[in-house]
Amino acid sequence: MSELQSVYAPIFQLRVSDVMDSPLPVVASDGDSREVVRLLRLHRQGAVVVVGPHQRVIGMVTAHDVIGMHSVPVRKIMANPVPSARPDDYLYQAISLMRRHDAECLPVIGDGGEVVGTLALHRALAAALLPHLALMDELTRAIDHEDLKSVREAQIRAAGLLLRDGVPARDVQALLSHCNNALYQRITRSAVEALLEEDWGPPPVPFEVIVMGSGGRGESFLFPDQDNGFVLDSYPDDNHLSVDTYFIELARRLTGLLNGAGIPYCRGAVMATNPLWRKRLDQWQQQLSYWLTRPGSATLRLSDIFFDFQPVYGQGRLSRILRQELVRSVPRHHAFLRMMEQVQEGHGVALGPFRRLAPDSDAGVQAGRLNLKYHGLLPLVEAVRLMALREGIAASATRERIAELHEKGLLDDDEREYLSAAFEHLTTLVLRQQLADHEARLPVGAYVPPEALSRRERALLVDGLQAIARLRARVHSEFTGII
Repeated sequence: MSELQSVYAPIFQLRVSDVMDSPLPVVASDGDSREVVRLLRLHRQGAVVVVGPHQRVIGMVTAHDVIGMHSVPVRKIMANPVPSARPDDYLYQAISLMRRHDAECLPVIGDGGEVVGTLALHRALAAALLPHLALMDELTRAIDHEDLKSVREAQIRAAGLLLRDGVPARDVQALLSHCNNALYQRITRSAVEALLEEDWGPPPVPFEVIVMGSGGRGESFLFPDQDNGFVLDSYPDDNHLSVDTYFIELARRLTGLLNGAGIPYCRGAVMATNPLWRKRLDQWQQQLSYWLTRPGSATLRLSDIFFDFQPVYGQGRLSRILRQELVRSVPRHHAFLRMMEQVQEGHGVALGPFRRLAPDSDAGVQAGRLNLKYHGLLPLVEAVRLMALREGIAASATRERIAELHEKGLLDDDEREYLSAAFEHLTTLVLRQQLADHEARLPVGAYVPPEALSRRERALLVDGLQAIARLRARVHSEFTGII
């Protein structure tokens, strides 16, 4: 059997009976929504199976179906017909069936038509695919408070498996970012549903949750903090008190649950609980205009955080409009871009004379190590962002920005290759160091001891840092006119 076949063989060998869980709670077809709610809470499940005469399955009701329902006959709210599987079906057949019907679970039916088990899509995929993908899938499914406590450790294990399997750092970051985004989505959805059950009502206006910084770029590391905000649709000023009261409470719950999941509160209060990061779309547009026309230390710092935003919950329409406004407006404000470059001018690379690596001498207990985030990744991310903003490039990810700058002819082939390789190498070293720090129960950071690098890694690092230094010198000249 080939290596490829051995990786995917389980999906063609496993049966539904190998993976299925105990049956979902059962409710009679002549019951009502109150009984469904009672069963969901009692069994801590997301759905119940509806049975008719002789206990045959005739429908299914999910937790979402009974939100706001006080006493409604089950027959009126159940999904029907319901796809089902049998214990001896192959797992790949059941997964395909769930995907076609957009179902998260299937009742498993015995020979007599009775319910004998439940097959959850995430567990089926976890059993069928690689162990580290199983970890990621379980991680993104957690919504209960107790489950959320295990999120961070599962994420770390998954990243470790991926890196040890030789998966490129860009893919590890993509999975970590996807996992965090999925967590945002499920927590937000859960909080909205909880507020509805507690008679707060539905969200008073459409809204979107955005993440900023490294999360917005899709470049998450293992221990991010929260950088989030709300973009709200338009509403009359007279309704502000009632609308904002709802979103204050939603923000409080969202940030609290994220903190419990291991994504801690932002020490700089860059969160939706802060009204600065919770606005209507038109207010965000006004805020952007203010920042661009009044560049100063505070506005430059805030806009630097904001510019890489991406939506993680909602339809995305509001964020697209806001992104279009940013892409259209920023290139016209040369003074703002010039001042932003000047603020970032001191963020040099960890390289001294004669191509020697320059450890951080002012890092306290980390002295003698290389701060590859502050003196490696940050200078590259900032320089590439400045060029992308000037050129009206909408992409927020560093790798995409490098590619688009190359397509526009602003980076030649060598520059693109060196900068892309530098970003990948720096990301790999930082992720590896974070894992090592965590396993050694040390403060987790981006300080890499030079002696931990192989001769080849040192050579690649020096080449990459030199390429970043050349880019920063070029950006300084282009934005300031100083050679």
